[in-house]
Amino acid sequence: MRSRRTVAVIDVGSTAIRLVVAEIDESGSWRILERAGKPVPLGRDVFRHGVVSRDTLLLSLRTLAGFQELMQAYGIENPDTTVIATSALREARNRDTFVDRVSIKTGFTIDIVEGIEENRLTYIAVQHALQRLQGKLSRSNAIIIEVGGGSTEFMILRRGKVVSAHSINIGTVRIEQQLEVSGSMGHNVRFLRENIRNVREVLGNEFDLSRVRYFIAVGGDARLAADRAGAAVDPMYSLIDKSDYDAFVRSIDSLSVDECVSRLGIPYDQADSLSTGLLMYQQFMEATAATELIVPQVSIREGVLISIAGEPDEELQQEFDSQVLASADSIGSKYQFDSSHAHHVAHLALQLFDQLTSEHGLDRHDRLLLHVAAILHDIGTYVRASGHHKHGRYLVSNSEVFGLHADDLEIVSNVVRYHRKSAPQGSHVSYMSLSREDRMKVLKLSALLRVADALDRAHGQRIRVIRLQQHAEVIDVECDYHGDMSIERYGLVSKGTMFEDVFGLKLRLTQMKMDTAS
Repeated sequence: MRSRRTVAVIDVGSTAIRLVVAEIDESGSWRILERAGKPVPLGRDVFRHGVVSRDTLLLSLRTLAGFQELMQAYGIENPDTTVIATSALREARNRDTFVDRVSIKTGFTIDIVEGIEENRLTYIAVQHALQRLQGKLSRSNAIIIEVGGGSTEFMILRRGKVVSAHSINIGTVRIEQQLEVSGSMGHNVRFLRENIRNVREVLGNEFDLSRVRYFIAVGGDARLAADRAGAAVDPMYSLIDKSDYDAFVRSIDSLSVDECVSRLGIPYDQADSLSTGLLMYQQFMEATAATELIVPQVSIREGVLISIAGEPDEELQQEFDSQVLASADSIGSKYQFDSSHAHHVAHLALQLFDQLTSEHGLDRHDRLLLHVAAILHDIGTYVRASGHHKHGRYLVSNSEVFGLHADDLEIVSNVVRYHRKSAPQGSHVSYMSLSREDRMKVLKLSALLRVADALDRAHGQRIRVIRLQQHAEVIDVECDYHGDMSIERYGLVSKGTMFEDVFGLKLRLTQMKMDTAS
């Protein structure tokens, strides 16, 4: 008999607070036991006034208290509950007060997720729902779009790999408020096109949207459209022909909010922004070559459930890592990096990391951060070769790498910053603002990256394999290259100081001794 546990996920969104109760067994499989939701106008407060109003705070507390009672019926305690919040609370000036009041009154700890983390959670939920389509998606280009109240999440996939991921502050609540201010109430397609055109241009600069074949629409509005105008392929996703979707959008656009409520049987909070949401999907779909919408029956909440259910197996973890690296590679291409050099330095850096595990004590995720930093270490030359390590830090810290949250990017950007020139100093704000643990990670990863970069100082990829042999306080870096290694020796001398300072070990470059048959 498999042991099971019951958990809850609460999503504090822009238009509602929603609850999912699920049962998870020891294998990591899960099934939904209960769904609940309550309209709460967080987005209308924050996007207009910048703060959550007192009335909305009180409504939120009552809603969460009601969910607590429901959870108690399933025997769920606070430790088995994950509470997340998205764009509305993320932007609220009084979010700390909101989080504190919730903690005091309910005991819940709210995790305010960043836009790129929303992307990650949405992606793993979509990946779970569309397992039957993975073969098709891996052979073509796709876009995943989730239109929310305060933000819209975008992921562009080239042959199954995420090459671009963005969270952009355009959503149904924001659009409705702009329409009110402009006096253009009603569903003004021209107004939407003007708002969406700039976003499409940004996405188009990174990837030709006309080459996108599969359009994956995530969100409550898309699920409603799939229920009314599409066909369920299996319990996990539905398909809507583009012409059927367009006809459904036209039929909704002619209805008032009251008519939407009565004819579709949906609550007022959903009916109020339904047409705007559907029009937004339509406007983005027009830029692609897709002939149908793929609508997964999942949300960010299922992404959280998958994360709770357990660590992914080795195959899934490798697939996720490859998505992170594909995103980093796309950023490198955007800034015209030397791809051969960047990937070769990454190859060498990972060899160092793997052979020095007993010295650095870092984990698999840190290895991934080193890999990303190595790919991006020279992108600052796009701005200017002189001081490119500083320019690189700025570019990385202001980029969105799929699968990495803000803390990860701060580590990566600092590793890029210190891959050359001076070591971290007390006057370096971006470094000193990190936690002590993260500062040590930056030091260790930067030291490894410097050595790897030195071994390809001439950008010729002459050294491909390295083997480390430790003798007391000296490490011989044995290389497979035969010939003049004076450039690499000089590079190691000039860039190996940080390694010696961090690990207390000197480095010495030698030629690898070749094994001979006896």
